[in-house]
Amino acid sequence: MGERPTIEAEHLKLRPYTLYNASELQRLIGERDIASTTLNIPHPYEDGMAEEWINKHQENFDRGEQVQFAIVDGKQGFLIGGIGLNINKEHESAEIGYWIAKPYWGNGYCTEAARAVLKYGFDVLGLNRIHARHMTRNPASGRVLQKIGMSHEGHRRQHVKKWGKFEDMENYGILRSEYTGSDD
Repeated sequence: MGERPTIEAEHLKLRPYTLYNASELQRLIGERDIASTTLNIPHPYEDGMAEEWINKHQENFDRGEQVQFAIVDGKQGFLIGGIGLNINKEHESAEIGYWIAKPYWGNGYCTEAARAVLKYGFDVLGLNRIHARHMTRNPASGRVLQKIGMSHEGHRRQHVKKWGKFEDMENYGILRSEYTGSDD
């Protein structure tokens, strides 16, 4: 697919991760509270994991399966979190996922980044649907999804197992025809 995109938002820049980000990524994402409410972030986040993950981004992007963005401060460029789309080309849909480092919780960064990625998904990738899910015990994630215009589509009881405990999940989605930033 070529060069991975950079998106400018009001206070943030969403750009490709580089290996330069690996040690900071490991430090921020390695917090137990970050891993606790995400499905795919391990804890502990061991040496080498960040580099291995970053090294897969271009190949996944080239195959049209995934796009990952580092969320950085728009002026100073420090790492705040991450956001991405797992793309299903056949169904013209994607799942959005994100994390924000603990020092930056409650500042609206996740909502701003998610709005920008939603716009990218519909306007650039031409997706028909974008969906997300979060653990019921993480209502802040649900508020982000509501703020970007997603509709609650259901509750799945004990749908996943995290660290030996079954977790309920909330499901959200938005269609291109519902997206207010779309030309349709």
